[in-house]
Amino acid sequence: MTTLTVSGCVLKILWLERVDSTQTYLLQGLKADRLHAPIAVVASEQTEGRGSRNNHWISLKGNLFFSFALARNTLPDDLKLESSSIYFSMLFKEILAARGSAVWLKWPNDFYVGNQKIGGTITTLYEDIVICGMGVNMISAPQKFKTLDVSIEISDILTQYFKLLKSSLSWKQIFSKFELEFYKSRKFFTHTKSGEISLQEVVLQYDGSVEYNGEKVYSLR
Repeated sequence: MTTLTVSGCVLKILWLERVDSTQTYLLQGLKADRLHAPIAVVASEQTEGRGSRNNHWISLKGNLFFSFALARNTLPDDLKLESSSIYFSMLFKEILAARGSAVWLKWPNDFYVGNQKIGGTITTLYEDIVICGMGVNMISAPQKFKTLDVSIEISDILTQYFKLLKSSLSWKQIFSKFELEFYKSRKFFTHTKSGEISLQEVVLQYDGSVEYNGEKVYSLR
């Protein structure tokens, strides 16, 4: 286990060889009072990764799978909780972009290189703790998916990510960058509680939601 100071607190990073799901492991640990925020769980292999809309994320060995838990009150004051996946994903995207990656974020939580998905983010809330899980195809990908377009050591990228997370960038700062590349999302569809909608037909709102037929739609993840 390693530690890193995040938002004035010591973030413990638990490294596991194999786990069903880093997010499930973390949530169960919090509920059992074995684990306490802030904490992160990283796995070399994940057998039951969670994806959007209760799908399984195929987790091949050598790729990146991790989850972390932060107290809700350590997040930026201007961040709407429903847009946490955008916030956490954009911070991660910044780390990858600084290394030369052409990765971009499709609303609201999918990492893409070109027109192919390389990973994603899922965020949930447990009491006053926000739990975020990420998966990225670093070296291998299932059919129709793609791998990251740059080579980065997992330990290196996580150290940089959690340090950036510590800086507590405001939602305003993150949204201004996401807004500039939102046009890339417009060729895709997204799923809402009422069904599938084209992102070509929505209006992006400042709080991270999209407006569709006069109704605000937030991430389901």
